[in-house]
Amino acid sequence: MAKVKEKKGSKEATPTTFSKETYLKWYESMQLMRKFEEKAGQLYGQQKIRGFCHLYIGQEACVAGAASALTPDDKWITAYRDHAHPLAVGASPNAIMAELYGKITGCSKGKGGSMHMFDKEHNFLGGHGIVGGQVPLGAGIAFAEKYLGTPNLCICYMGDGAVRQGALHEAFNMAMLWKLPVIFVIENNGYAMGTSVERTSNVTELYKLGLAYDMPSEAVDAMSVEAVHLAVEKAAERARKGEGATLLEFRTYRYKGHSMSDPAKYRTREEVEAYKKLDPIEQVRATLLEKGFATEADLEAIDDKIKAQVEESVRFAEESPFPDPAEAFKDVYVQSDYPYIMD
Repeated sequence: MAKVKEKKGSKEATPTTFSKETYLKWYESMQLMRKFEEKAGQLYGQQKIRGFCHLYIGQEACVAGAASALTPDDKWITAYRDHAHPLAVGASPNAIMAELYGKITGCSKGKGGSMHMFDKEHNFLGGHGIVGGQVPLGAGIAFAEKYLGTPNLCICYMGDGAVRQGALHEAFNMAMLWKLPVIFVIENNGYAMGTSVERTSNVTELYKLGLAYDMPSEAVDAMSVEAVHLAVEKAAERARKGEGATLLEFRTYRYKGHSMSDPAKYRTREEVEAYKKLDPIEQVRATLLEKGFATEADLEAIDDKIKAQVEESVRFAEESPFPDPAEAFKDVYVQSDYPYIMD
C-alpha cells in the first residue's frame, strides 16, 4: 500500500504571492479537467467511448501549475493519461471529446482516441501509448528547439512506471551532455498500473534518478498547484539560460483506477480518502474564499460555465461524423522539400 506522501515544498514553504487572476485561472482550469474526466468516465460506462481510457482525476495540479509557469511556445509531451494536458494549454474540449468518440472532428481526426491526443496549434505533441516512449522524444524536441535557436523548452511527463525503461537513462544522459532545454516530470501517483513503487524499486524517491547525471532534481508536492508552478518556473529559467535539463518528481495521486477496467482493489478506501483531503482543487477553492478573491456565488458561476462547456463537448462529439475509411491512408507519410526524405 502506498503511504500518503510527505508534503515537501508544500504551503509551509510556498509563498502565497500569486494574484487573484492566477488563482481564478487555476480553479477554472482544474475544474474543467475534473468535470471533463468525470463525464468521460460516465460516457465510457455507457459505451460511447471505446478502447482504453485513463482518467486524470486527482492529478490536475500537475498540469495547471506547469501551464501557468510556461509560455504558449513551449512544447508539451506525455504518456497515455493525456486528456488534461491539452486542456491546460487551451485545446478545445470539443476536439478532445470528439477524439474520445473516434470522430473526424477530434484533435487527432478520430485516429488516436484516448491515448493519442495531439494539438499542434497549442504545441501539445502527444499522448503516447508506449510506456516511456515519450521520454527520448521529449529530449529530441528539446534538441530541435536548441538547434533552431529558440528560447523554448519541452516539458516531458511520464508515470512512475516509465522510469524503469532503459531509454529514460539514455535520454537523461544526452539531455545533460548537450544541455538540452527539457523539464522531465515524473507524475508519481504511487502505482504503475496496480503495482506500488515500493514493489518495483529500491529507489522510492524517484527524483534521485536524475542525480547520477548531475541533473538538478527535486520532489514536489503536486497536490499543491502553487508548489508545481514554482518548481516548473525555476526549471524553466535554468533551461532558457542554457543550463540544461531538470528532473521533477511530482508527488500526486489518482482517485480512480489505472484505467476504466481497473477496480483498484490493491489500495484501501482509507488511503484514497486521505489523499482526497489534499485535493488540489479544494485547496485553491479555499484560498480564493479565504483571501476574498471570490465568493461562493462567483465559484458557482464558474462551475456552471464549465458544466455547459463539457455538455457542449458531448453534443459536439455526438453530432460529429466518423472518419471516412479512406482516412486510414492519410497522415501516414509527410511530404518534405528535403531531398533525403521521401515524399
